[in-house]
Amino acid sequence: MIPFPTERLDAILARHDIVTAQLASGEGDPDIVVQLSRELSDLDPVVAAIRHYRTSLENLAGVEALIDEPGTDSEMRALAAEEKPEAQAALELAHRDLQFLLLPKDAADEKSAILEVRAGTGGDEAALFAGDLFRMYARYAESKGWRVEVISESEGTVGGFREVVAEVKGRGVFARLKYESGAHRVQRVPDTETQGRIHTSAATVAVLPEAEEVDIHVNDADLKIDTMRAQGAGGQHVNKTESAIRITHLPTGIVVFVQEERSQHKNRARAMALLRARLYEAERNAKDSARAADRKAQVGSGDRSERIRTYNFPQGRVTDHRINLTLYKLEEVMAGTALDEVVDALITEHQAELLAAEGMA
Repeated sequence: MIPFPTERLDAILARHDIVTAQLASGEGDPDIVVQLSRELSDLDPVVAAIRHYRTSLENLAGVEALIDEPGTDSEMRALAAEEKPEAQAALELAHRDLQFLLLPKDAADEKSAILEVRAGTGGDEAALFAGDLFRMYARYAESKGWRVEVISESEGTVGGFREVVAEVKGRGVFARLKYESGAHRVQRVPDTETQGRIHTSAATVAVLPEAEEVDIHVNDADLKIDTMRAQGAGGQHVNKTESAIRITHLPTGIVVFVQEERSQHKNRARAMALLRARLYEAERNAKDSARAADRKAQVGSGDRSERIRTYNFPQGRVTDHRINLTLYKLEEVMAGTALDEVVDALITEHQAELLAAEGMA
């Protein structure tokens, strides 16, 4: 167990005091207040862990001092010797807890997210699978108390989705869903298959942290905004009002289109939320060389061979290929109830990689 540098821990405590004092003053720019509040929320558990770690350190030092002190009577020394293993175990646990809290944080982890699911290779079956994946995430979100709002959707010819984009609102959404980005493969017998043959198809998932205005500023002069009549299936509210919105961000060429709401104002707000998320992700990619250079690298092409996870219906199993995890709980995963088992394993693996990179493993 390598002790934490005193200077590092003292610096965190000092920063916590400064942020607390600044917020208590009730002064400052509203955007800065928001940023400081977020920082304090992140610092609070770290400070509590530092204090617990130092208390545990002092407890063990006190026990060892009693054992080593020549003037300690034999009964007291024996008692201290009995307490030492417990004090050591408490210190190791406090050290481990603080170690994880001091790992580099993804600044977007606490944010809501934009979830995009698209059918890949496999035709109608791929669209049906994309629909199954979206329902899996919707059920998972419901179990977490998150809110899901569809931004845009394009239905498949026999059901499911060719593409569906939604906001998933809640604290810590991105921290849990970001591991879902990539290509997902399904192996099953389609309802239309008369010979009972297993088909393989794919869908891609992209999860982007939702960006607020405080996170990324969008200049109105950089936007080309077009309004048009919404195109609904079967003639629903077609050509009645120009409520659909298409926004082009001229510097990057990013285009977003939203027509789900009948209100042009609501569609514009959702389009801006989607645009900010994509711009924010592009900015994160540029700053972090460990992340994909663009969104195409994140989701892949949707080809059967590119996959992060396979859902095998005949065998009732789900396999995450990144960590070689297989669960024979396909129905529970698709229902959203067992998805946490996969996500928790991915988070644990990621933390282990961070510990190794920090030389703390």
